[in-house]
Amino acid sequence: MSLVFVAQMINLIANVLTILVIAWAILSWFMSPYHPLREALDRVVEPMLAPIRRVLPAMGGVDLSPMILIIAIEIVASILSRLILSMAIH
Repeated sequence: MSLVFVAQMINLIANVLTILVIAWAILSWFMSPYHPLREALDRVVEPMLAPIRRVLPAMGGVDLSPMILIIAIEIVASILSRLILSMAIH
């Protein structure tokens, strides 16, 4: 397995996670929390949001944790991909 493939997989996983977080945020506005799709998304997204919510202060009813999670996912994926690709070059 080449390191380029590993970097591409990291980016793919980051993109899928980002889409899941966005879908979770949109569906949380109008779909019942007991809907099977919402429950499935909650099982994936909530464990990643919980640590952010513990640190992030309350913003008067506005939940910024999904946005922070998306930024964190993109930063981590970018750093990991660059590290792996730099190893492939050397």
